[in-house]
Amino acid sequence: MIENGARKKLESYVFERMSESGVVGLSLATIRDGKVTYSRGFGFRDFDRGTSATPETTYCIGSITKPFTALAVMQLHERGLLSLDDPIDRYVDFGARPMGEPILVRHLLSHSSGFPSLGYAEATLGMATGTTDAWFPISSPSDLLVFMEGAQEWALDRPGLRHAYLNEGYILLGSLIEKVSGVGYATYVKQSILGPLQMRRSTFDEEDVEKDDDVATPYVTSQEGEKVATRYPYGQMIADGGLMSNALDMARFVTALLSGGELDGARVASAETVREMMEPKIRTTEEPYDGVDYRHYGYGLRVKTGFLGHSLVYHSGSVFGSSGYIGIIPDEGVGVVVLANGGYFLEDIGEYALALLTGRDHLEIPYFRRTRLLDDLTGTYSTFKDTSSYEVTRSGGILELTMSFGRRTYTRPLIPVDLEGEPKEFKLYGIDTVTPIQFFRRSGETIMVYDRTMAKRRACT
Repeated sequence: MIENGARKKLESYVFERMSESGVVGLSLATIRDGKVTYSRGFGFRDFDRGTSATPETTYCIGSITKPFTALAVMQLHERGLLSLDDPIDRYVDFGARPMGEPILVRHLLSHSSGFPSLGYAEATLGMATGTTDAWFPISSPSDLLVFMEGAQEWALDRPGLRHAYLNEGYILLGSLIEKVSGVGYATYVKQSILGPLQMRRSTFDEEDVEKDDDVATPYVTSQEGEKVATRYPYGQMIADGGLMSNALDMARFVTALLSGGELDGARVASAETVREMMEPKIRTTEEPYDGVDYRHYGYGLRVKTGFLGHSLVYHSGSVFGSSGYIGIIPDEGVGVVVLANGGYFLEDIGEYALALLTGRDHLEIPYFRRTRLLDDLTGTYSTFKDTSSYEVTRSGGILELTMSFGRRTYTRPLIPVDLEGEPKEFKLYGIDTVTPIQFFRRSGETIMVYDRTMAKRRACT
């Protein structure tokens, strides 16, 4: 079991983040050395009915489906039925060639096809939730191929050279699996992965979910801040994000990855194949502030190098008011599963749990440390004798400075330059000038210096 002090810290953090971000319900499980060491549900699986989430509550896991699709492709590769160097148009009627070069199976697995995101998933989500006026009649992979006509003109680079997350690419891989295996995508995944791993309540089928009495209602947040029930993405477009599962079933999948493709005597892949899926294949465009924790994509799995001195293998997903995260640190033998309805950003909860599982302080992780440093500078700042005031708030990884002159209010972004030193250095960018802004502590007070202005943060009341 997870140590009691760590459990209390984790539960407090989960409760805090759910409250801040409006997550309706959440289920979580941690894994160490092949065993589930902690599991719990938080909040509501159905707010309107007042039913609570449990560790067994079913959610749509969204893009965490991609590791299953990638594993299915790798199984077929192991069996010699395809090569990762095969062009995708050998199996699917998609002959686009970015910059004149063919897209190989490995390019789709690693999101390095040469195409940018074409937006089918975003458009479908918008149509289902009523947040867009656009309409695309995409209900099947064959419809998607029509939608993708003309994509060649949108190529970013030659295949294999640049990462760009492509949901459409995983739909194509789903069609490849059907072509090579001779059975439907959902049937193949059930027979070759879900069944052997005894993930008994994981499914792509709406009928199976309707028979389940522990299913989360998906929620999206309206412009007015209300939680609006929506629906799950049942249908043929499932290879990129349609799997329904629960934290304990997903813990079995995570355990199989940690165990090199085997669980309770059932082997779904060789240890070599699992290692290949976890190896960085292409660096993403995100650049870490510290120059250490780089992001990569493998085959169906994301990878962070330098995470608390380890390699972190993970994936997140969000779709139709449901979201998820899995994370594992292979050389520590630990993993975490987080699933939720009504919240989209679960990576921080997953990483917080992984820090606890490895006995590390979460503030060693750049995300948490920088968030703490930025939050410590927010508040209302006043000049000499309160002649004027400024509001400093955090927006993601920057601060925003709001100031009023007469009846006009201005908000400007403050870009961090040095958060670790003293003073804390920021820059405000104008059209043709850059203005430095400093924050520092003096006699127990937090002070901001901006151009000719010095302001002190008011005490919280």
